[in-house]
Amino acid sequence: MKAKSHLFVLFFIVFSALSAHASSPQRITLPEYIDTFRDLAISEMQLHGIPASIKLAQAILESGFGNSRLARYGNNHFGIKCHGWTGRYLLHDDDAEDECFRAYNCPNESFRDHSQFLLTRPWYAPLFKLDIMDYRAWAHGLRRAGYATNPRYAEKLIRIIEEHRLMRYDSIAMNLVAAMPERKNFTEARNHSVAEARMVTMERVAPQQMENRRVVKTNNRIRYIIALPNDTPERIATEMNMFIWQIVRYNELENGRQITPGQIVYLQPKRRQGVRPFHIVQPGETFYDISQLHGIKVEHLLSRNNLQEWQQPTVGTKLLLRGRLDRE
Repeated sequence: MKAKSHLFVLFFIVFSALSAHASSPQRITLPEYIDTFRDLAISEMQLHGIPASIKLAQAILESGFGNSRLARYGNNHFGIKCHGWTGRYLLHDDDAEDECFRAYNCPNESFRDHSQFLLTRPWYAPLFKLDIMDYRAWAHGLRRAGYATNPRYAEKLIRIIEEHRLMRYDSIAMNLVAAMPERKNFTEARNHSVAEARMVTMERVAPQQMENRRVVKTNNRIRYIIALPNDTPERIATEMNMFIWQIVRYNELENGRQITPGQIVYLQPKRRQGVRPFHIVQPGETFYDISQLHGIKVEHLLSRNNLQEWQQPTVGTKLLLRGRLDRE
């Protein structure tokens, strides 16, 4: 009986080990990981303006190139914690025990959510003002913004990028941008858009707004169009043969700002100064409204007037668009 009991226990142990091995996701090598996700990183760079090299390096570092517990069981490749997340989650020990981490249905969702995470957090906004090809500046920017607590986080990312030549994928992404077909014929786009606008709403959009749909004008030597209801960066980028990150960055939408009907939407970067010397603040205007009206970046508008973004513009105040307040 003892022999049979021992055999049964041995069989149970072997069976359990085999079952656990079968249910555990297979490990992946670093070259395999890069080959698997490089195209997705290139695509996200084109769409959202995050260097492919940075995205791949972060994923490699945060997920152990896909072999961490979070990556294998939660498809979380960037170590993003819940932070108000309402979807599936996974408890994992990190800075503290049983911390809440986002879980996804597939790795692609993790890569896309990482882009949205950076785009929608105001403390990451300075990243999108950096040269998109400067992976070193992006690595240090992520560290300064507090993406990770490790003081050597930037150096780790840079080492991964340079050891595996991940910067080549940045060049591939930008070469694809340069090879884009020319923008649609504006007359054709306008005719299509006017018909579409009439179907969307006849009551909420004035006739002159509908006629301006996708007609490209200039302000402060910057090309722009006028937004209609239901416009999003994705929709405008598609119609104008641009990338989403360009619409977001050129219109400073990184801080959760939304496109509103009648708003100017720039197709090129805003400038450091306006055409007019000053602007008188009107009721209900924000610094962002004024920056869009005159085609001047918010940071330069504030800097010229010795102001901070958290302050509210006072009605009747004279804001300089050229020069500086301290030189008056």
